[in-house]
Amino acid sequence: MTNMRNLIPFALLAALALPVLIHSAPAMAEDDQNWQACVALASNPDERVTACSAVIDAKSETGRKLAAAYCNRGHGLSEKRDLDAALADLDEAVRIDPAHSCAYNNRGRVYGIKGDLDHATADYDEAIRIEPSFALAYSNRGEARFRKGDMSGAIEDFTTAIKFDPKLAIAYGNRGLMYFRMRDTTHAIADYDEQIRLAPSVLAYLNRGNAYRFSDQLDRAAADYAEVIRIAPTDARGWRNRGLIRLYQGDNEGGIADYDKALQFDPSDEFSWNNRGQAKRRLGDKEGAISDFRKALELRPDLGTARKALQQLGAL
Repeated sequence: MTNMRNLIPFALLAALALPVLIHSAPAMAEDDQNWQACVALASNPDERVTACSAVIDAKSETGRKLAAAYCNRGHGLSEKRDLDAALADLDEAVRIDPAHSCAYNNRGRVYGIKGDLDHATADYDEAIRIEPSFALAYSNRGEARFRKGDMSGAIEDFTTAIKFDPKLAIAYGNRGLMYFRMRDTTHAIADYDEQIRLAPSVLAYLNRGNAYRFSDQLDRAAADYAEVIRIAPTDARGWRNRGLIRLYQGDNEGGIADYDKALQFDPSDEFSWNNRGQAKRRLGDKEGAISDFRKALELRPDLGTARKALQQLGAL
């Protein structure tokens, strides 16, 4: 029987999420649909860019309202990954209203996406200086600190964000990931519990499932991955993570079934091919195992477990 160490515990840790601020500046007339769509949380990026552009082009607003229109259009453009245009808008928002915390927070995020963590941190610092209780800016600065290798500073910022806004779900999720990286799965799971209570999401269930898995709570991990499958049945991550748990528990048939679905939705994941190959090998399906291991090596020629398995099967 193939040793369990030949399985690749590949469950992906999702990146920290970075929410941004949609600034609700003093409202114009309620029947002004462009303004409402510009500042509405429910607007998608295309709707926001179009509506805020209409507000800007009308040239009827000045000061904080005009800055808010540029800030929110910058948000929409950043979500569309038109980063240079987003940065130009956020620069303009800062120029119009240098005390506009929204613009600094959102511009920090653009810098973060670009990988310019020093400028991102400086903008979050300024947003916090202007608005010391700005929970979202603390959460976003925590992400930048994490990416710069400052784990303790990141936890401090996420904790401060939670202090100022106990309902900011993403701060719990981000702090949970810090604890997980520190192998403190007890605190990580507690934070993921709170994130899920406030705002259940695929990301939250995946991360909590990972924490359960690393603390050997396999049934609970499988339950979280099953919830991912229920919420997002075409997301390969739920299937392949649950498949791994099933293989750990000796359910090779169930694991293969899950990997079949995972590969249907993401055929480029070499670890799914490798792990399904391991399960097939356990069940005596030599030809199927060889085929899967070869596919894994095709996708990642340095995958040692697949290469070793092929050598052991006399196929390499």
